[in-house]
Amino acid sequence: MRGNWRRDAILLVPGLGWLVAFFAIPLAFIFVVSLGTRDQFGGVMLDHLSLDNYRRALEPDFIPTVVNSFKYAIATTILAILIAYPMAYFIARYGGRRKALLLVLVMLPFWTSWVIRTYAWMILLRDNGVVNGLLGVVGLGPFQMLNTDMSVIFGMTYGFLPFTILPLYVAIDRLDPDLVHAARDLYASGRGAFIHVTLPLTMPGIVAAAILTFIPTMGDYVTPDLLGGAQTTTIAKVIQNLFLSARDWPFGSALGFLMIVLTIAGTVAGLRFLRQEVIG
Repeated sequence: MRGNWRRDAILLVPGLGWLVAFFAIPLAFIFVVSLGTRDQFGGVMLDHLSLDNYRRALEPDFIPTVVNSFKYAIATTILAILIAYPMAYFIARYGGRRKALLLVLVMLPFWTSWVIRTYAWMILLRDNGVVNGLLGVVGLGPFQMLNTDMSVIFGMTYGFLPFTILPLYVAIDRLDPDLVHAARDLYASGRGAFIHVTLPLTMPGIVAAAILTFIPTMGDYVTPDLLGGAQTTTIAKVIQNLFLSARDWPFGSALGFLMIVLTIAGTVAGLRFLRQEVIG
């Protein structure tokens, strides 16, 4: 028994080492820098550590920015799940021998640069873009689509949709079809069988998809910057500007550390819910 425990502990070493080296240690560096101050040349001074940057980060001026970030992340997550669930259901139930090909097509956008894909959305949504051109054929438009909340949400949804489809596909593919057939044999309608059997049993996949979509959406600054314009503010854009433009690394580190803490707290809550759904 003791030998098995030691063997299992040894198997954990690579994963734990990776987490310590590329997550825990960088996070510790970010926390230390967040306690420092910025000198007149943009350098980091650690001679007088304090929590002033955190007090500044919690000022009411940043509340609209945080709310904006959560608004985009939540809207993107909901829209992605609404689009991804039917797609994952079709692949899992009707994909047949083409399941692997369909999954490769789902992942195909990842083979192209994120920036290039975002610029493609700019071409589609601008005033003289493809979408307004098609609407003009039927006598509609032009409508302002670029530099709006809608364009940001659509761009994020497109970008992170594979993160949503894959866990949903796994959950639906593992669902025993006989359970649905049993519900139909007990006079449940197709809608009733989906609501009372399919949806609850695939809820772990929905929660996992929501987590995998929400986390990168909160940290995305490219899409809001390119599709939302200068008037769109998110916490990720503020952090990016603090590091690259203002060169205020301590304050940027404080904002980044707070965002990481909030994201981890939300992830832990989602995982606890997922554990309850799976284990009971």
